[in-house]
Amino acid sequence: MDVVAACRAFVAVSGHGSFTSGAAAAGIPQSVASRRIAALEKHFRARLFDRSARAVRLTSFGREMLPTARRLVDLADAMADDAERARLRPLRIAVPDICPPNRLAALVAAGRRQRIHLEVRPAGPAERERLCRTLEVRGGIVAVPDGTASWRVPLGLAARTPFPAATVFLETLRTGRAGAQARRRILVQPEDDVAHLRDPLTRAGQSVGLAPAQVTVTPSLVDAAAQALSSPDLLLCSRQQAEDFGMHWCPLAAPRLHRGYDVAAGAREDLEQLRTALHPDIARCLGASGGRRRSAEGRTTDNPPAGEPG
Repeated sequence: MDVVAACRAFVAVSGHGSFTSGAAAAGIPQSVASRRIAALEKHFRARLFDRSARAVRLTSFGREMLPTARRLVDLADAMADDAERARLRPLRIAVPDICPPNRLAALVAAGRRQRIHLEVRPAGPAERERLCRTLEVRGGIVAVPDGTASWRVPLGLAARTPFPAATVFLETLRTGRAGAQARRRILVQPEDDVAHLRDPLTRAGQSVGLAPAQVTVTPSLVDAAAQALSSPDLLLCSRQQAEDFGMHWCPLAAPRLHRGYDVAAGAREDLEQLRTALHPDIARCLGASGGRRRSAEGRTTDNPPAGEPG
């Protein structure tokens, strides 16, 4: 016997003084209400209603049991409300602060279509790691080396003028012997100020004779883009970012750099939702052209790249 359903019928019929009206109020057929109340009476081994009168009236036992039945129904309703609120509780995640607002909005909308209520908190790579570590968010899209990434974003250089070749060789940025040629700097935005991106680029520049100051980290993406738009300097960025700023983009011949992203989350369910259910939507938000679909257990499945340099 479903005690809650039986008590709901009992409360409804007692409130209306009629099996017909009470059943209608409870949203069930009269026959169902009668069966549920009869089952409840059998369970308690006592009558709840006096059916001999023209109107349905509570017995003395029924009057004693009615307050408890109401409390049980109210608790069941409260539990259902709590369950709905818990299910709709926002999945707060830290995301790269370079994600454009329109793509973040598209990601949140995609989540809602799957009944995943995302709440995004844009932050830089170090701050995203801190937010996940301190549990201020339920999950985060964190920067990881390319080899362990679920999403990969190819990086290249962007300039205000077209590039003379299909790829950029770092040695072409060396200052001329006479010193007449201005040093063109490579501007690294904060999102790429992580060891697995910054260090290989710095080492490669040193190996071909670039001055140490020619690879420099900027305070913000806006600052880096403004500098590249107003000087010969080059912005290290994705193709998507270059297009957003109206700049020309070209891949590096070496080293081949990719932003790598993966999910950090404390709960397996949150990992599963972000790594699988929302995998393509996160890829579009990040501007990723390929990557690996990872399950909550860490198993990976390669996704075919979409026009990504090898």
